[in-house]
Amino acid sequence: MKLVTILLEGTQRVGVLTDRGIAVLPQTYGADAGALIQAGLSVAQIEQLLGQATVVPDDDTIQYLPPVGRPPKIICVGLNYADHTKESPYEQPDYPTLFFRVATSLVGHGGPIVRPLASDTLDFEGELAVVLGKGGKHIARDSALEHVFGYSVFNDGSVREYQFKSPQWTVGKNFDSTGAFGPVLVTADELPPGAAGLLLQTRLNGQIVQSASTSDMLYDVASLIAITSEAITLEPGDVIVAGTPSGIGWARNPKLIMRDGDVCEVSIEGIGTLRNRVEDEVRA
Repeated sequence: MKLVTILLEGTQRVGVLTDRGIAVLPQTYGADAGALIQAGLSVAQIEQLLGQATVVPDDDTIQYLPPVGRPPKIICVGLNYADHTKESPYEQPDYPTLFFRVATSLVGHGGPIVRPLASDTLDFEGELAVVLGKGGKHIARDSALEHVFGYSVFNDGSVREYQFKSPQWTVGKNFDSTGAFGPVLVTADELPPGAAGLLLQTRLNGQIVQSASTSDMLYDVASLIAITSEAITLEPGDVIVAGTPSGIGWARNPKLIMRDGDVCEVSIEGIGTLRNRVEDEVRA
């Protein structure tokens, strides 16, 4: 099942992408995929709601929003591909490099990734996003995948100048409308366990700039859930953004920085393609 959160005639709705279009679900449980998850609905229960759905065309009148608009937590993982670590100024750590994003940094499929007025160093990072269906603390690795509801695509747009202003990366990873998320949330039953072995590619203006397998992650999805839950209680609807492979623009010579009018696409096999145009911030 592929869940979407959309803006339909000015109203936020949650639906299921089908061959006939988008089956818009009744608003009983809320207006985004995260609300269904936090209500405790299973895939089977969501399928039952399809009988009450109204199908609308998946066309240019539909505005996609992040599948989970206000996650309880957005936990990001840095340096999770060895080739990316080699192109960075860091040594490979022996523990996942965790940092957080905030909900105001999110933008949906088709929406603009905003290059901020403060800096000219906006970079791309194509990543797998993991959305949890169950929370917990001290989750065992061998049962961790039971906590996954589904998977999506993320572009961890990074303002490099600000990322490296201090030893921690928070501000450079949280400018408004830099974290693209979507277009769909694919339920875990439709993908290999842990979304392993999927081709991840990023394209900038049609040119492939990143290409890797999700199996190249140093810490797989189960490990990330287990390790994170040693310290942090995970909750339904939490998002784990699982890291980017090599090829980032900042590591190139000359640097390849996203600019106004550029189009960035991140594709993950079996999930879909997240497409966003880059726009300069307009001073209010």
